[in-house]
Amino acid sequence: MKKRNLWRLLAIVLMVVAFWQTACAMEEDTAARAKDPLGSSVNIPVSERKGEASVVYFTRDLSPAGLEKIYRKVKQNIKGKIAVKLHTGEKNGPNIIPSAWVKDLFAKEIPNAVIVETNTYYKGDRYTTEQHRETLKVNGWTFAPVDILDAEGAKMWPVAGGKHFTEMSVGDHADRYDSLLVLTHFKGHTMGGFGGSNKNIGIGMADGRIGKAMIHTRPGQGQWSITSDEFMERMTESSKAVIDHFGKNIAYINVLRNMSVSCDCEGVAAAPVVTPDIGILAGDDILAVDQASVDMVYDLNEKSKDLRERIESRHGLRQLSYMKELGMGNDKYILVDLDK
Repeated sequence: MKKRNLWRLLAIVLMVVAFWQTACAMEEDTAARAKDPLGSSVNIPVSERKGEASVVYFTRDLSPAGLEKIYRKVKQNIKGKIAVKLHTGEKNGPNIIPSAWVKDLFAKEIPNAVIVETNTYYKGDRYTTEQHRETLKVNGWTFAPVDILDAEGAKMWPVAGGKHFTEMSVGDHADRYDSLLVLTHFKGHTMGGFGGSNKNIGIGMADGRIGKAMIHTRPGQGQWSITSDEFMERMTESSKAVIDHFGKNIAYINVLRNMSVSCDCEGVAAAPVVTPDIGILAGDDILAVDQASVDMVYDLNEKSKDLRERIESRHGLRQLSYMKELGMGNDKYILVDLDK
């Protein structure tokens, strides 16, 4: 009888310890949020966002006509020699922006523009310039010139105000262009949580050997050794180098369609799409456009649970809070619905 009571007492003690540990963890989490009110794992409610608001345009029209309509709202500073940064995808990737849509946009709005890309950091169908050009043909990117920015090397662009970098290595052909249209397929991402405009230029303009290594790799610790908040910050500082270079001559379009939790770099191996299509968002503020995209995904509630879990489990929301810290834009926005 005494032995049984002893076991009961021990069980009670263990339960008390467990409750105490949980309470301590909650207290630590609360303290961490107090130190970092912007957070990296919670999408800050619109009512709690501070500062000015930027205009973001929206259409539900997922078609060539919808893409043209929204481009016309943001094209005022896209001039001179125009680069269009796309994620052109691995061979036969099922979720990329349809090349036919972009072909139509080029023909009607930007006939002399050039698609720009960089080679990948991982070995695959876009690792070398030769492999990359073959993949471009397979995926239908043959209607306009495609400039592999790092085909002949890289150069450094300054990073102002960063805590990880003072400069970032980008494909050296990037200097050839006067303005940049960031045309992004918004989706999930294995490391970034989500891939929006920030990922498209933060990873996509960095060259495949030096710049991408600076973002992903801690020397001696493996190719993909930088993750979570630090990865988001490094990627965002790389974006800032691009934004500062082009100044006002840059615009962003996010296409919220075929939003797998996987990046387009996974090609045919991407996870099935279960998140409903939403539409197209655009503006001249990278943070506002990516924030509006995330908000619309979150507004789907249960229908977007897989994509939300992917974003939060990778600390993807740190992309947004760090863009705000670096003064790259506003997380408040005025949504202009072009369909009404």
